[in-house]
Amino acid sequence: MRAILFFCLFFNFFCGLINAQSIKIVSLAPSITEVVFALGLGNELIGVTTFSNYPYKARTLPKIGTYTHLNLEKIIQLDPDIIIGTYDGNREYDINILRKLGFYVYMTNPRNIKDTLNMIYHVAVVLGVPNKGKILKYQLENRIIKVINKVKFLKKVKVFFQINSKPIISVNKNTFQNDLIRLAGGINITENEPIRYPRISIEEVIYKKPEVIIISSMQKGGIFEKMRDEWLQWKSIPAVKNHRIYLVNSDIVDRASPRLVKGLEVIAHLLHPEVNWR
Repeated sequence: MRAILFFCLFFNFFCGLINAQSIKIVSLAPSITEVVFALGLGNELIGVTTFSNYPYKARTLPKIGTYTHLNLEKIIQLDPDIIIGTYDGNREYDINILRKLGFYVYMTNPRNIKDTLNMIYHVAVVLGVPNKGKILKYQLENRIIKVINKVKFLKKVKVFFQINSKPIISVNKNTFQNDLIRLAGGINITENEPIRYPRISIEEVIYKKPEVIIISSMQKGGIFEKMRDEWLQWKSIPAVKNHRIYLVNSDIVDRASPRLVKGLEVIAHLLHPEVNWR
């Protein structure tokens, strides 16, 4: 029976003819969980990772560990027809074991917004709903184009994007966050750092004089706000002087899901409040 399902899934990848309603899906990353729900297939999910928190229904689904530390025994017990993972997070060792056990594992590897939109469509094809994928991709592309057209003739805003406090860590050009800043009409002051998530000193930030500081963190319980308050003493930084230090939910700026476009819209509003965004 499983061999027949595998044949159908592979055939579907090329032709998109399989009936998605019969597929039992396991998601190996919060971003994948969001994509499956956005395609209208949330009811087919039988297992998700621990931090799959969106939409709310995802929190109630069986958990199969974190995306870096999968509970393989739990996945095997769930006996999914298809497992969808991501190269940027899931361990190759775990994926190889699942494949050797006969499970069909479809892997994704988006690196920016364009990749993410293409990934959403490809996942839709694999799951037998190519038309839904095409429509969703089209809708997201239109929202991106709207932002780009609004900011393309405006002065670029210098941005410092912070994702950790101790030590201070930022992002370089090979990240979703940098792509969002660029498309929103900004310049990431750490885009040319050689490391993807570089450690940055306060002195460097002071020297580069960002006009906006955006702090993105999964940490809660007041730590988020404390990260912002720590900048207030450095009045020589334009972002501090002009009260332009903002907090942004990390889920909408670092997950390869449809909500990345929401992240783009939020950042564009923060960088260019003078624009009529209606």
